[in-house]
Amino acid sequence: MKDLKGKVAFVTGGSSGIVLGIVKVLAEEGMKVAFTYRRQDHLDQAMTYFRDKPRQSVHAIKVDVTDRPGLSAAKREIERVYGPVQVLINNAGVGLHGPMEHATFSDWDWIMSVNLGGVINGLVTFIPGMVASGQEAHIVNVASMGGIAALGSVGLYTTTKYAVVGLSESLRTDMIGRNVSVSVYCPGTVKSNIGEGDAMRAEQFKDTGYAPPPPRQEGETSFMDVAMDAVEAGGHVLRGIKNNQLFIISHPEYRDVVFVDLSCDFRFVTRSTAPTREKTTWTDGKEYPLVKLDTSSESHPFYTGAQTRVVEAGRVEKFRQKFATKTKEVNAAAAEATAAKSKRR
Repeated sequence: MKDLKGKVAFVTGGSSGIVLGIVKVLAEEGMKVAFTYRRQDHLDQAMTYFRDKPRQSVHAIKVDVTDRPGLSAAKREIERVYGPVQVLINNAGVGLHGPMEHATFSDWDWIMSVNLGGVINGLVTFIPGMVASGQEAHIVNVASMGGIAALGSVGLYTTTKYAVVGLSESLRTDMIGRNVSVSVYCPGTVKSNIGEGDAMRAEQFKDTGYAPPPPRQEGETSFMDVAMDAVEAGGHVLRGIKNNQLFIISHPEYRDVVFVDLSCDFRFVTRSTAPTREKTTWTDGKEYPLVKLDTSSESHPFYTGAQTRVVEAGRVEKFRQKFATKTKEVNAAAAEATAAKSKRR
């Protein structure tokens, strides 16, 4: 989709952080943008921004992505206000931090219902109409670099994001030769309120094995201090839609993170323009064949448009090692907090 002006977009996931960044960029492009919200204070902040931009058309709908009837009602409302949705961006996400052995069933059910279930609910609600319309359309599912390279202390989050990446790849293949294109956005850290999601848990998910994070001390640094601005992230999403990218990658600091396809019997696919090498060494110390697949043809079963999935395997371990020390520190702190919580009980 090269010309988005006048087209209708629906962005899920709230009215702040990365969602608001995407909404701002799409509205600036001339799209009619509907988006979800749950907190009134976030909505007020968002609408304050758009009041000074009367030529930009946005429409907020209060709905939780886990609410299937609510999403169906949102679809009807969007069609009444703007018309059928042509760009769907499934972005809702929450996070949990700590070792997996502390997770309760409620922790798993909550994060799965939002991060994966929210994407599924959006797809089931909107895909049939998008396909049936015959009009050019695009879906962006927001995953994470955590859906490409797994790190410790965020295992529940990583599980959901790997699922979103796999879902998106399969859906893109399903849509070959049809009117709907599919992308998956895998950002690094973006300025957002993802850490506040725990406060919005429904009552049935309140039983958690994780202690709340300690309040941030004055002068204490945070990973959010160096996070990408949400509008900049939204610009990457816009370009990904226009360029019909399967993978939208926005953070250059993760350039050494690789996309490893283990379904090829440990044969690793390189970019079709990369120099030819016969073998690569995997993390078990053994060498495996390194092959090239030209996936630029739509007839290829792994067709991804202009972008091929895999670069090089050996760098995965380097990426993990880079965060090993920090992961140990986080695990120790989480264990200490959980022990303290148990004593209070």
